[in-house]
Amino acid sequence: MKHRLALALALLLLAAPVVAAEPVKITADNFTVDQGNKSGTFTGSVVITRTNLTIWANKVVVTYGKGGESDIDTITATGAVRIKTPAQEATGGRATFDPLTQILKLTENVTVLNAQGKVSGPELTINLASQTSTFEGGKGGRVTGVFTPQ
Repeated sequence: MKHRLALALALLLLAAPVVAAEPVKITADNFTVDQGNKSGTFTGSVVITRTNLTIWANKVVVTYGKGGESDIDTITATGAVRIKTPAQEATGGRATFDPLTQILKLTENVTVLNAQGKVSGPELTINLASQTSTFEGGKGGRVTGVFTPQ
């Protein structure tokens, strides 16, 4: 569980205020700000880096609230999403993080790899507030895991 929580912390770090010592670097082919819809959209080979974290996706949309760009409502990464920390790597088709509820959802053929093994399933939900992680099967398929004893 601790390793899976590190993954959720990755997106949490992006939503937290930027500290001078730990900048967030985002590169993309395009960036569009839509003040009417209160969003910013990065497209084309998006790479987001911050200390001990890298996220790749085809598109990342950041929506913000009444407080402007510093009041982040959600961060949604889509298309070949890959999240890498020193301890693990996760892939899926879509990742959504809500800073208010502290919930990260990774969906669409999710795979989490770390030194202890591999877990796959249709959807992974991580609740940072309660420190719980749930892989869900259901109609999208079953959860599978392969673990190597240490």
